[in-house]
Amino acid sequence: MALMTSPPGHDVILFDGHCRLCSAGARKLERLLGGRGTELRSFRDEGALSAFPGVVYERCEKAMQLVQADGRVVEGAEAIVRALGRRLWGRLLYVYYVPGLRQLVDALYGVVARYRFRIAGRECPDGACAVHFK
Repeated sequence: MALMTSPPGHDVILFDGHCRLCSAGARKLERLLGGRGTELRSFRDEGALSAFPGVVYERCEKAMQLVQADGRVVEGAEAIVRALGRRLWGRLLYVYYVPGLRQLVDALYGVVARYRFRIAGRECPDGACAVHFK
């Protein structure tokens, strides 16, 4: 069963605002979506997760979360596919659901997500990176 939370009435993408790679990806996603219908929030911002019961910090640490307008939550590569799938050309990304390809893409996403701070570094204006970095 898919994770459900409070419906925000529009799509909300929760990304890691302390990760340069994630922040750049979120900005690119926003441009591709045309800046309408989707709100981007860093899950690290004060109170960002309080609007979405059941979406926990630990899941956000592992993958980007897409809270859909109806409250359904998808994460990782599938979140990107679903967000862009609303665009006509974005439906081409549904090739993601081809058996085998999805597992490969999810595995690659997982590796990049796990090592994102080593790949691109942190962006911590408040010096909190020393607390997060293991």
